[in-house]
Amino acid sequence: MSTSTEQFADVSATTLLRFATAGSVDDGKSTLVGRLLHDSKSVLTDQLEAVERVSASRGADAPDLALLTDGLRAEREQGITIDVAYRYFATARRRFILADTPGHVQYTRNMVTGASTADLAVVLVDARNGVIEQTRRHAAVAALLRVPHVVLAVNKMDLVAYEERVFAEIAEEFTAYAGELGVPEITAIPISALAGDNVVEPSANMDWYGGPTVLEHLETVPVSHDLTSCHARLPVQYVIRPQTAEHPDYRGYAGQIAAGTFRVGESVTVLPSGRTSKITGIDLLGKAVDVAWTPQSITLLLEDDIDISRGDLIVPSGDTPPTSQDIEATVCHVADTPLNVGQRVLLKHTTRTVKAIVKEIPSRLTLDDLSQHPEPGRLVANDIGRVKVRTAEPLALDSYADSRRTGSFLLIDPADGTTLAAGMAGEAFATAAEEAAPAVDDEGWDF
Repeated sequence: MSTSTEQFADVSATTLLRFATAGSVDDGKSTLVGRLLHDSKSVLTDQLEAVERVSASRGADAPDLALLTDGLRAEREQGITIDVAYRYFATARRRFILADTPGHVQYTRNMVTGASTADLAVVLVDARNGVIEQTRRHAAVAALLRVPHVVLAVNKMDLVAYEERVFAEIAEEFTAYAGELGVPEITAIPISALAGDNVVEPSANMDWYGGPTVLEHLETVPVSHDLTSCHARLPVQYVIRPQTAEHPDYRGYAGQIAAGTFRVGESVTVLPSGRTSKITGIDLLGKAVDVAWTPQSITLLLEDDIDISRGDLIVPSGDTPPTSQDIEATVCHVADTPLNVGQRVLLKHTTRTVKAIVKEIPSRLTLDDLSQHPEPGRLVANDIGRVKVRTAEPLALDSYADSRRTGSFLLIDPADGTTLAAGMAGEAFATAAEEAAPAVDDEGWDF
């Protein structure tokens, strides 16, 4: 088995970009991903040979690069993407985690999974069809999930004779729509994934376009995973009490720092109880340290013996999120069964799971004109709507605009554990103030 030497370049010092692809059925998402992997020499020889064999058995003249990501048998048989396919690759300039998400309307919920941790979303549009309802849906999901960068890839330009006018009209319509949703940055690129135009190499067929190729943009788009300056949050996963001769009185609170920095000597508050104490020690990988930051997994030692358990949130005393039993949020409904007013659910937020009831569904988003359908009474699969939930116990939620990790939650069916909806606390879309000064992006929470 052999591969390109570029794959073995030292990329330890390069940055990481998480990105997701989305688009309607047959817009060419999997072909784009396959072309990106192939032309950047990120495909192993045996993988390419397997694709060539399958393509030849189907009578194709050239390898079907979509097969590099469509791994399920049903996907290959139907020629569509059904599940989220993750791919990992690197160039000399950056490392990538790619989520190829489905395009069919019934799999829109899968895009929530793929885009929830993304720094960038690539939305594909068939140049022959332009912006359609599913394109708007994908733009809305990207905006709701606060994905900071969106690329509009106008694909199949070879089928419209590489006309600049077609590209310009689609780019203008999509940019206007996504801008209304509060997407902070939109980059439009005309491509042909099948022919390779503007994917990795510049196109000789579109000399009127002077912007970057898809790979060039992915390699250079600014991303920041610096969460050390964000609101410090430590969801408690486990309370460590060895009660051994060596550690008779040890009581540590273990968890992964969701955001921010903790220091020895700092005053902290435990939520939802509101009890306060001071950090007397931080254990990291078996060693005592004076400071720890996200995303390190640590154990905090406190000055006082406080009743703390899994699900509690430790935060700096001067920077506490609001605590409430009444939560209003935007949700993407992901289950086949509907979500109804009055339904009893479980709400999972970080490491805490509490009983809750859906008190109200004020509106459902209509994607055609971004209007709100008032009081729909329930949400069905792939619906995006506002909900008001009453929890049995108080919860400390940040706004999703401030933290994609501690501002998100799941609604779960208590009967069988099925995930019903993925929720984002606070306002649905970015406000004008947020657009002017966007919050530092984080790695999000994998729904």
